[in-house]
Amino acid sequence: MTTLFIRYPARASVDSGAAQSCPFALVGDGGNLLQQGVAPLGNLTDMVASARRVTLLLAASDVTLLRVKTPPLSSAKLKAALPALVEEHVLGDPADCVLAAGAADAQGMRTVAVVQRAWLEVLVKALVAQGAQSVAAVPSQLSLPFQPGAVSAALVPGDAGYDLVMRQSQFEGLGMTLPAQPQAALQTLRVLAGEQPVTLYVSAAQKAQLAPAAAGIAHLTLEDDHWAHWIAAARGAGVDLAPGLGASGASAQLWQRWRWPLRIGALALLVNVVGMNVEWFRLKGEARAVSQSMVQTFKSVYPNEPLVASPQDQMRRNIRLAKSNSGEAGGDEFVTLSAAFGEALNALPRRDVIAALEYKDHALLVKVKPNTVDAAAMQQLRGALAGRKLEMQEPTAGTWKIQPAAPGGKS
Repeated sequence: MTTLFIRYPARASVDSGAAQSCPFALVGDGGNLLQQGVAPLGNLTDMVASARRVTLLLAASDVTLLRVKTPPLSSAKLKAALPALVEEHVLGDPADCVLAAGAADAQGMRTVAVVQRAWLEVLVKALVAQGAQSVAAVPSQLSLPFQPGAVSAALVPGDAGYDLVMRQSQFEGLGMTLPAQPQAALQTLRVLAGEQPVTLYVSAAQKAQLAPAAAGIAHLTLEDDHWAHWIAAARGAGVDLAPGLGASGASAQLWQRWRWPLRIGALALLVNVVGMNVEWFRLKGEARAVSQSMVQTFKSVYPNEPLVASPQDQMRRNIRLAKSNSGEAGGDEFVTLSAAFGEALNALPRRDVIAALEYKDHALLVKVKPNTVDAAAMQQLRGALAGRKLEMQEPTAGTWKIQPAAPGGKS
C-alpha cells in the first residue's frame, strides 16, 4: 500500500498559462520514500491509479487559514455553522468555498481552512478521473515542520515565480506568489516573520543561489528541502479539505470503482429472482393441474358425492367404507390389529404381559405389566409383528403402540 504526495503549484502560476509542473513523492506505509520527481499532473496517471491514497498539498497562496472561536458542537452542526462563523473573514459568498475545521484547543479556537470550491473541485476530479482511490487535500503551510517559537518557510520555484509558504505556529500559516527575485523574496519573508527566527527550506541548487543574500538577513537559516518533513507534517496537519466537496470529491471514485461490479451483482440477482419466480409459477401450474386431475378422477368415480375434503383423503375414506361394508377389515382397524398382535404375542415365552388395551387413532395402544418383558423378548416381538406388516413403537416406558408399517419403511 502506497501514498502519493503531490505539491500542486499556485493557481496564479497555472492561470499564467505555464506548464503545470508538480513535485511528487511516492511513499510506502512505513514512510519509506519509493520514488520522487517533478512532472505535469496529467503524466502521473499510472502512479495515481496504483496508489492507495493521494494527498494533494495545495499551494499556500490558494488556501486561507483562519482562527475562529467556535462553540462546542457536534461534527454535523459545526459543518452547518462554519459558513456563518467565517462569513466576516471571507471575501464573497462562503457557499462558493470549501471549509474544513481542525480540532479545537482549550480556548475553543479552531483553525478553519478556506479554499475556492470550483478550483479544488477541478483538481480532485482530475485525480478521480485518473483512477485515484482516495484523495486528501491538505494546505501546504500546515505541511511544513512545526517549530515552537520559530517560523518554518519554503521558497518553491514555480512557473510564475516563487511560491512562498510559511508556518508561523502549530495552527497558523500563509502563502503568496512572489516574483522570481531572490533578494526581494527573502526580504518579504523576513518582514512577514517579524522578530521570530526563520528556517527556510530550499533545494540544494537554491541554497547555493540564496546563501549570499541570506547571510545579510538576521535570524534566517537555510536548510535542505526534503520530502521527509513535508510528508511527516502533512500526515499530522489535522485539516483535510477534500471531504468538504461532498459527492463530487474523493467518494465519487469509490462509486466509480464499484459501479460495474454493483451492476453485475444487481443483474445476477435479477436473473436469479426472475428464474426462481418462473420456476415457482411452473411448479404452481403443475400442482394446479395435478389437483384438478385428482378432482376429476374423484368425480368420475363418485359423480353424486360432494367433495368436502381433499380428493385423496375422501377417496381413502370411501375405500375403507367399501371394504368394511363388504366384510373386509382394514389393516388399521381394531379387529385386524388386535388379531395380528395376539398371533405375534404367541412368540413370547409368557403371554400374561398385558395390563390394558386401547384403540386410538388407527393404532393399538398396549400397556405392559412391569418387569414382564425384557429386551430380547421385545426384539422377538418386533420381528413377529414385522412379518405381519406391523410396527411397534414405545412412546413411553411400558406402553407399546402397534400400527401398520409405513410403505417402504423399516419396522
